[in-house]
Amino acid sequence: MSDIFDRDRSGELISIHDPDYPKIYKLIQEAHRITAEINTVFHDEDEIRQLFSELTGSVIDETTVICQPFYTDFGKNIHLGKNVFINTACTFIDRGGITLEDHVLLGPNVNLITTNHAFNPADRRSTISKPIRVCENAWIGACAIVLPGVTIGKNSIVAAGSVVTKDVPADTVVGGNPAKFLKHISEE
Repeated sequence: MSDIFDRDRSGELISIHDPDYPKIYKLIQEAHRITAEINTVFHDEDEIRQLFSELTGSVIDETTVICQPFYTDFGKNIHLGKNVFINTACTFIDRGGITLEDHVLLGPNVNLITTNHAFNPADRRSTISKPIRVCENAWIGACAIVLPGVTIGKNSIVAAGSVVTKDVPADTVVGGNPAKFLKHISEE
C-alpha cells in the first residue's frame, strides 16, 4: 500500500480516521504556522520567498513575487515556475497539487482549490484531491475560483469573479459561473 500522501495526490478518498491521517495533519499545522508568520508582520520580497520556500519545501525563484497575505492548508504540494506573480489574499488548497508554470499571474483573492469532500453523506468528512495546473503565461483575474482537476491552458485568461469547473484550452478567455468560453486570444 502506498503512503497517504501518494494516495491523496492520486485522488483516493482520504478519511480523517485513516491511521496515517496524522501525517497529513502534522503538515497542515506546519503550513498554518508558516502562513501565520508570513501574514502577521511585513516582510520584503526576499523574506517572503524564503518563508514560501520553507512552506513548499523547494526553492522559490528570485523572479517570483508573492504578496501578503497568503493562505494555504498544506503547502508542500505547491510548485511555482519563474516570474510568477501571486497578488494579495490568494488561497491555495493544495493537497492535490498546484503547479503554476512560468509567467503566471494571479489577481487578488484568487482561490485554487484541489480538495473536495465526498458526495456520499456517510463519507462527507473524507476528502478527494485532484491537481490544478496553470500553464505558462496564463492570467487568472481577481476573485476567481479554480476547482479540483482543472488545467488552465497556456496564455489563457480567466475573467475576474469566474468559477472554473472544467479545463480551459490554450489561448482563450473564459468567464462567468460556471466559466464559459468568451473568445480566442489572437496576436495583434
